[in-house]
Amino acid sequence: MKLLRTIRLDPSDTFVFAKPAEPGEWAVSGAFVFSDDDPAKLEGKARSAFRGGFLGVQSLGWSTLVQIVEASEQDRAALVGALAKQLMAQFGAPNADQARAAAEEEVAFAASLCSQPADTLIAVHRSFENGEIREAFRTLRPKDGPKPLRAFAFLEVEGEDEPEEKVDLTALGQGKTET
Repeated sequence: MKLLRTIRLDPSDTFVFAKPAEPGEWAVSGAFVFSDDDPAKLEGKARSAFRGGFLGVQSLGWSTLVQIVEASEQDRAALVGALAKQLMAQFGAPNADQARAAAEEEVAFAASLCSQPADTLIAVHRSFENGEIREAFRTLRPKDGPKPLRAFAFLEVEGEDEPEEKVDLTALGQGKTET
């Protein structure tokens, strides 16, 4: 089986997100974090996390990219357990059974994104349309097969049909918001 782990190819996550995920954490989409928010009112780093972040389960930090990795059934069970604990402690799940069911669903969704070969990177673009959070995922693979991962080595992109978005990373790093 395959699951998602956070990856950091450069230091940008450390200033794009209020809380960056640690490299190598198990990850899920994390859209549920915004279920009680009004995405139109999100600003700055919270808006960046909404638009393009995967949730690292251990830290509850954000990562721009995740990597598809091979995982064992024990890894999957540990991930479900860790996420269920976070759902109880940080997100107000009413009981352990409901937290575990929600965690199982989140992990199953993350696993469904892993149809590409191991080491493929995935990026997310999240939007809010007609009262619903929508997610579009892109895969990034090294041209001509697996190679050591470098930030600018990815030349083949799938799923690049979202509207162009301009983000000023320098302004985000200085705490400024987009207009």
